[in-house]
Amino acid sequence: MADSRNVHNFHIPVMGIGFTIDTPVKVAQYGISSVISIVDDMLVEKMREFYSQKIDRPFHAITDKMEDFRAKRITAYLDIVDDIVNAKFQEIKQSVIEKGKDWEKYFEMLPDFSELKKEFRHLVQDHDYMKKLKDWVNEKMAVGSIDVNIMTKLDKENYKKTEKLPVEFNDAHAALRGFANSKLSSSIIFSAGMNPRLYSYIEQFDDFYPDENGFLNKKVILKVSDYRSALIQGKFLAKKGIWVSEYRVESGLNCGGHAFASDGSLMGPILEEFKNSRQSLIETTFEIYAAALKAKNKVCPEKPLNIRITAQGGVGTAEEHQFLIDYYGLDSVGWGSPFLLVPEVTNVDNKTLEILSTSTEKDFYLSNISPLGVPFNTVRGNTKDIEKFELVAQNNPGSGCPKRLLISNTEFTEKPICTASKKYQKLKIQELDQKHLDKKEYQAAFSKIIDKACLCVGLGASALMANKMPDTVEDKAVAICPGPNLAYFTSVVSLKNMVDHIYGKSNILKRTDRPNMFVKELRMYVDYFKNKMTEIQEVSVEKQKQSLQIFREKLNSGIEYYKELFAQKLQTKKLDVVRDFEKLEKELNGIEIKFLMVEKKVDLVS
Repeated sequence: MADSRNVHNFHIPVMGIGFTIDTPVKVAQYGISSVISIVDDMLVEKMREFYSQKIDRPFHAITDKMEDFRAKRITAYLDIVDDIVNAKFQEIKQSVIEKGKDWEKYFEMLPDFSELKKEFRHLVQDHDYMKKLKDWVNEKMAVGSIDVNIMTKLDKENYKKTEKLPVEFNDAHAALRGFANSKLSSSIIFSAGMNPRLYSYIEQFDDFYPDENGFLNKKVILKVSDYRSALIQGKFLAKKGIWVSEYRVESGLNCGGHAFASDGSLMGPILEEFKNSRQSLIETTFEIYAAALKAKNKVCPEKPLNIRITAQGGVGTAEEHQFLIDYYGLDSVGWGSPFLLVPEVTNVDNKTLEILSTSTEKDFYLSNISPLGVPFNTVRGNTKDIEKFELVAQNNPGSGCPKRLLISNTEFTEKPICTASKKYQKLKIQELDQKHLDKKEYQAAFSKIIDKACLCVGLGASALMANKMPDTVEDKAVAICPGPNLAYFTSVVSLKNMVDHIYGKSNILKRTDRPNMFVKELRMYVDYFKNKMTEIQEVSVEKQKQSLQIFREKLNSGIEYYKELFAQKLQTKKLDVVRDFEKLEKELNGIEIKFLMVEKKVDLVS
């Protein structure tokens, strides 16, 4: 069951480093939950200075000369965001009581089926409602959650001069501490896989343990790719006495930013497993959780705490949104990339807004620009790419790497460096030059080297530009991380326009050729499989045979699931969607024939 304090059944996920860094300030007062990235403490500090000036609050810089500066910057920024949101929310509640105007937007954006909206309408019909109104407002109206996101693998070790600092000063550890020490009562979202050392560090903070009423002041949300991953991570944290309050399922390819492709498992079947196994997940983890709390002499709830199951990735219509809620029993659906076209909500500069609103399917693509070596959704023509290729033309490829948030490569150095940096690309090109390849092979290898982009700076630059903050090294060019779904959204709209679209009160999609979200995901996986096939060298076909076979089988299994779901269980006008699945099924099986032909060739040679 959905938490009654969540007045909306959608949320705004984290986008990049800076696109949603202050989104709660813009939407939380309306009961809408959103997520801040806390990976970049330098940007966080700049945003704190910006908002301190905006609300006329003294600003005292937290410099990198101070002890534990990363955690302190994050805590200070989250505290000021919390203060601003609470002040705005109090103004809205007061306007309800005083018959002002600020409250109207809050209630107008609620869906028509909202119990809160119905209660309010019923209340104001009572001639004596003013006596009851204040208590009702304080009891029923809820602010949106100010959640934060950490990519668990971005846990770089840090140094003081040449001395390596203890593990708690690693990037992700310090970010976790910054959130834990803040006055927020909200959730931390762990994405991009399991980090046992980081998860164990949560034990040190009391806010993650329940009070005598079973209330968690700070909660944990896990972004997961499938049920098995959720169960493994949930049990691991339960053994530490940490409850996972939400499992957030994300489509592997049909989502913005880094694309963590699954082994061929598709979103629908994954959500079906969560739907069928939800109670088992709760019971299994609670048994472990209760034992851990008792062993620690902590307060132990008599019954399991609430668990929310949510999902995000590629949703674009009210019909899709409501289907996910109704059929899979989801508590909330994440709407990410479409909000990049809502200046009231996200930080997107005017040039990038123009690119996003005019680009078509062929412009949104899965790239290799990320220094992490993970496929990354982006759009052609973004200003970071333009800057990158201008530097290559000047025979000066790579970035200066001012932030060092994504450093990971040790091919040429003892300490990790970033594959988008000038240092790495210079060394890698020198290595390439010594191989004396033919022109075609050389160009292919060279392109792979210089394709990497500085995402640390590029994904945060727009926040500075959109807020007209002072020129810095960060605001020269913008990298952007939209999901492919954004190709069908072609207008810059208001917050209310977008919320009305989500709830089916209006339709902002001008195009009529948008495929179903599940079809689009399958299309991307078939293309991904094709690319994997072309990458295979004949000598390694046998070695990769098993994983590719499993990948293909799971895609075919997913197709059968969707065909049955749309043709039989839904029994609506979905025959066109079934045909889309059948067409992709045929294409996938065509790839299988090519695969077997290559394999046969290798067998003959051997």
